[in-house]
Amino acid sequence: MRLAVLDRKLVRDLARMWAQILAIGLVMACGVATIVIAMGSYRSLEETRSAFYERYRFASVFASVTRAPLYMHGEIARLPGVSAVALRVVRTTVLDIEGMAEPATGLAVSIPDHGEPAVNRLYLRAGRLPDADRAGEVAVTEPFAAAHGMRPGSRFGAILNGRKRTLTVTGIVLSPEYVYAIGPGDMVPDQRRFGVFFMPRSAMEGLFDMAGAFNDVALRTHRGADVDAVVDRLDTLLEPYGGTGAHDRSIQTSHAFLDNELVQLSAMAAVIPPVFLFVAAFLVNMILSRLIALEREQIGLLKALGYGEAAVAWHYAKLVLTIAAVGVLVGALAGNWAGRALTELYAEFFTFPFLIFRQSLDLYAIAAGVTAAAALAGAARALWSVVSLPAAVAMRPPAPTRYRTVFSRGTALLRVFSQLTVMALRHLVRRPLRTALTALGTGLAVALLVTALFSFDSIAFMIDTVFFRTERQDATLTFAHPRAPRALQDVARLPGVLRAEPFRAAPVLLRNAHRERRLAIVGLPPEADLARILDRDLEAVEPPERGLVVSERVAQILHLSVGDRARVELLERDHRIVEVPVTSIVQSYVGLGAYMRLDALNRLIGDGDRISGVRVSVDRAALDRLYAEIKRTPAIASIALQGISRDRFRATIEENITIMTSVYTALAVIIAFGVVYNSARIQFSERARELASLRVLGFTKTEVSSVLLIELGTVVLIAQPLGWTIGYLFSLAVVRGFESDLFTIPFVIESSTFAFASLVVLAVAALSALIVRRRINRLDLVRVLKTRE
Repeated sequence: MRLAVLDRKLVRDLARMWAQILAIGLVMACGVATIVIAMGSYRSLEETRSAFYERYRFASVFASVTRAPLYMHGEIARLPGVSAVALRVVRTTVLDIEGMAEPATGLAVSIPDHGEPAVNRLYLRAGRLPDADRAGEVAVTEPFAAAHGMRPGSRFGAILNGRKRTLTVTGIVLSPEYVYAIGPGDMVPDQRRFGVFFMPRSAMEGLFDMAGAFNDVALRTHRGADVDAVVDRLDTLLEPYGGTGAHDRSIQTSHAFLDNELVQLSAMAAVIPPVFLFVAAFLVNMILSRLIALEREQIGLLKALGYGEAAVAWHYAKLVLTIAAVGVLVGALAGNWAGRALTELYAEFFTFPFLIFRQSLDLYAIAAGVTAAAALAGAARALWSVVSLPAAVAMRPPAPTRYRTVFSRGTALLRVFSQLTVMALRHLVRRPLRTALTALGTGLAVALLVTALFSFDSIAFMIDTVFFRTERQDATLTFAHPRAPRALQDVARLPGVLRAEPFRAAPVLLRNAHRERRLAIVGLPPEADLARILDRDLEAVEPPERGLVVSERVAQILHLSVGDRARVELLERDHRIVEVPVTSIVQSYVGLGAYMRLDALNRLIGDGDRISGVRVSVDRAALDRLYAEIKRTPAIASIALQGISRDRFRATIEENITIMTSVYTALAVIIAFGVVYNSARIQFSERARELASLRVLGFTKTEVSSVLLIELGTVVLIAQPLGWTIGYLFSLAVVRGFESDLFTIPFVIESSTFAFASLVVLAVAALSALIVRRRINRLDLVRVLKTRE
């Protein structure tokens, strides 16, 4: 019976405080939703990836060679720790797709004539695998097929070893090796211009003159095997055959991109929810402390009537848990919906046989437990005051607050501001902890917006730097093998080519002491204009006549400084190791940058003057003729179109950032509203008697409400520079978290970003304050003045 009485009181309290409870519940819901989104999406990607990798035998180690005999299979298979081996023929080709003017790039991969591959098996979505007894049959990856409306029976052209062939699609497949398929020169996947297709081994042997030979190795290792040792032993075996260095799956392109996304989701789950739960805990503490102060006499009566300390404390704890339950329910529903939407977005970039948002009870249990714990932690001090308050003391009025002089008479503050303004400021100073925490909570809303919006600034700067200052060419033509310099003249004579600049890319293993990274040194001609090297101040610099230029990322990883001598292992030659001095450290936002003069790189390699490809600027009026000629040129293995890559990158990134910004804006609005509205309601509750007294003394409604609005406005203004600072640090942490061997995002925040973030929060704060102002205008003076303090 006693519990029923307290429960009825709880229902009345909830009905009376519904707006404040909803505001706090929404803040908690944001924390719950981000936990569900981040952890659910992480589990979905990780478990789907693990299942796909395991079921379709994704390789653990990869290696490329110039040409090696198939009898090496036995030696490789006998390496300790190796469980399965696939010796393949892999070649890059130019594709001619009907209805598409520009040439596409294809990657031809051999599969066994009969049976499934031992490594990197194919998931058959439609049709069948190609028949070795039928010429020109291929299976293509699903994204490329979908982009061109291909189905079993479709045909397309390909330049295979200098001859154009018509290939027939027999099957649509997925491969664990190409979950994230990105073409040469692209920064995001472009399904129209890059595709992977699979042919029987016997067909590829004949087309590429690789009978009894292979140029690519993929192998799986046993669980617990020493992968580094396998890599070293495989390198030793393949070195006589032009091995360019084996590596584990961590730097395999598809796996690396997917791994990077999982790291970001993990960071999101660790960083964002605590922000909301901290704010929610503060709001719970604020509202519960005020409620207990108002119900002090009731608490004393309850204890006097025989209710135990635990029963009374549990009554208020149930109020806190009800608020948490509102947050968990709303957050779980919102997180489930947003998690599904995010998973669908991932499905556009990562091609799995299936990708379903992972829902598990333990995920929601974790979110609920963390939220309830945060709410009870925020309420702990208030609940302790209920337990420790004796009944006799509780039934007496509390001791009057001890005031002290804050602004003495004659101070400049009193001469500048009105008495009402001084009243508002005095209340802030007399409660410094609450003022600081309210400003911090509001500042966190500003910080979230800055963190979301700075991405637009950084990506815009990155696009300008990469596509307009560094890589300024219209297209990059890459040869199947390094060619003599006269190939430059051949390219220059292609239709519409206005300028042509050669380059050479040499795969190396760059070492400094025990640190090493596998990358490509790019050789550039002197006075290169289409591809430029930018120093840390983004000024163009010439590659040195002697020595090596490395990017900041490479210098950071290998701990290199100007003047150090880096050890360079030449992977495409005889694995000869040479020492090269580091002459400069430059800026590069894409990949691991290392540069030399073209003639210096050729001398270093020692195989004469060679070029890997040519960068060209093109007359746009002649693009169709150029594309047609490239499709007929056998020496060109791939083409990267800078304009299309830039537009695709911009569109993809802007879509993702817009979604993220919309979500963060909604979260920031909820935080700002929750903090400001609850703060205003608490202050109104505490100062209702003062405000009513001012009305009785003749002050207008506008003058009376200004006391509260000035107090709130001051806190919100204090929160702005605090939010800018926290947002700056959050954004810096995001940039550091995104750093990888694939991309480095520049740290750029425009002043307009800070301004927009502040305007949004100020607008929400103004709306919250106006809602409370209506209550002030409707103040019942008689009722308030008759209430005991």
